[in-house]
Amino acid sequence: MSESTRLSGLTCLVTGASRGIGRATAVALAERGARVLAMARSVDALQSLERDCGAIAVVADLADDTAVWTALDEASEEFGGAPDVVVNAAGVFGVEACASESVRSFDEHLAINLRGPFLVTRSVLPAMLERGSGLIVNIGSVAGRKAFPGNAAYSASKFGLRGFHEVLLEEIRGTGVRASLIEPAATDTTLWDELDPDANPNLPNRAEMLTPEQVAAAVVFVVTRPDGVTVPHFAVERG
Repeated sequence: MSESTRLSGLTCLVTGASRGIGRATAVALAERGARVLAMARSVDALQSLERDCGAIAVVADLADDTAVWTALDEASEEFGGAPDVVVNAAGVFGVEACASESVRSFDEHLAINLRGPFLVTRSVLPAMLERGSGLIVNIGSVAGRKAFPGNAAYSASKFGLRGFHEVLLEEIRGTGVRASLIEPAATDTTLWDELDPDANPNLPNRAEMLTPEQVAAAVVFVVTRPDGVTVPHFAVERG
């Protein structure tokens, strides 16, 4: 069975769909026949994505609980229930030492990288459990299982996401709902622009990073596994 056939008829929600891994994932799923609900706060970026691949815009800021719940409730009513697949791809990233990291930045990392996936999962999971099917894909990071200097806030959020994912796996065992944590190595997205990693010997060179499309391919692999097959953890590296 082809990947296109497997995804035809599936509704896939992708957060952080305006750029980077989220955008590449939305495009990859749409190209394989899925109906993609693309969530982000940038209306212009979502309109561009809709023109490129037909993704349906879901405008919401993950830092705004009411906006997220409202958007997901409206999408559920319009499309007949919870999505078949949810990809939690929204994220923020910065490099700062523990001694100089700001409280505001730390809170932002937790809010988007950890609380955001929880908020979306909490919204869709009850309906998935009642239906007896669904897949939740969390985009983690190599920094969620390995410590790197300067990753005080980012690692805290991604280690936290791994912990949340581990509990989720235990709670959905035997329910028909599946979950996967994809942990890519450094990926060349706009999140690196302000850091200019090529000019910093302590950061990876952009030419040596994964591309968003390579991570999206990992998402497609997980989504297209046969019923009854779970990929609980998926580390993605170059080479």
